[in-house]
Amino acid sequence: MINDNSDRGRTDQESEMLSVLDDLLARDQDITARAVARLHPKINAASSITRNVERSRLLSVYQQRQAEFRQWRGRPAKLAGDAAASALADRDLYISELESQVALLTSSHVALIRAIGELGGFNKWAQFYKSYRESREKLGQLGAMPEASVDSIQAGRRGGRRLQEE
Repeated sequence: MINDNSDRGRTDQESEMLSVLDDLLARDQDITARAVARLHPKINAASSITRNVERSRLLSVYQQRQAEFRQWRGRPAKLAGDAAASALADRDLYISELESQVALLTSSHVALIRAIGELGGFNKWAQFYKSYRESREKLGQLGAMPEASVDSIQAGRRGGRRLQEE
């Protein structure tokens, strides 16, 4: 029966330690043996955690999880709410600037292709991009390829000259 009580006590301490570790992880506070000992109701010293194999393993597992969460989140620990909101606003501004740059480059690209087509050089441009099929497809997905057919100026001039000559 004594073993049952000691096993039950060990389980209670482990569940209390898990609770403390979950709390530290949820609040994104550094998970250390000292931090756990400060918050644990029965463990008073960090060495009580580091010298116990099971407690030390639990601590290590939660430290690894915290490192993964922080890496995934991509921001340092203990970032204040205002700082996080400011960083998010800065990222939103940066994204909108990039989106407007892409829109400008896309419309510029369409205009250049149309100008090349009007000057009769569209075939040369298409020939250049023949070996870059994926690039052409991507340009099409971005809407950077003209959708209307483009007639050559030379063909229009020939027709105009014929009309004048007749």
